[in-house]
Amino acid sequence: MLNQIRPALVMIVAMTILTGLVYPLAVTGIAEAVFPKQARGSLLEANGKIVGSALIGQSFAEDKYFHGRPSATTDTDPNDATKTVPAPYNAANSGGSNLGPTSKALVDRVKDDAAKLGLPPGTPIPADLVTTSGSGLDPDISPAAASLQVARVAQARNRPAAEIQRLVADATKGRTFGLLGEPRVNVLQLNLALDSRPQR
Repeated sequence: MLNQIRPALVMIVAMTILTGLVYPLAVTGIAEAVFPKQARGSLLEANGKIVGSALIGQSFAEDKYFHGRPSATTDTDPNDATKTVPAPYNAANSGGSNLGPTSKALVDRVKDDAAKLGLPPGTPIPADLVTTSGSGLDPDISPAAASLQVARVAQARNRPAAEIQRLVADATKGRTFGLLGEPRVNVLQLNLALDSRPQR
């Protein structure tokens, strides 16, 4: 019987070492050598401190900053473990709201988000300023969504709108390989570029 069990045990140990130790270490080593910044989480720094990742959105509420997409992520309510509370850009609980187009809660939230923009009635609003992404963590907005916020940011920072619009243009990335995805603006990188400019 031992002759039959021994090969199975040897195979389990060998495969555990190979797939649980050797392979992950090899992949991690290759990633660190070829794509070191991405392997470490695409972290962004300002003044020598890590301020976030280019891959995960952050919540910006002040008028002097560009705002990202709404986030539908939640966390456990500290007062009642059976309930959840909104926790924007909570990477530990990534997910969308799962509200359908006929949902009153979704319609009310979109109307509320649109009203917060403070735009004149009838102004076309890019969808990404009032809808959440499937992950709730999207760090990017469309160039149209960024341009719509230029006047507010310029006024809050006492800067010419043309200067802020140039920053948006500089921060706009095209389609990946010229054909994948859509043009986009990383909100955190754009706001870091704003903060790096001399104050008036």
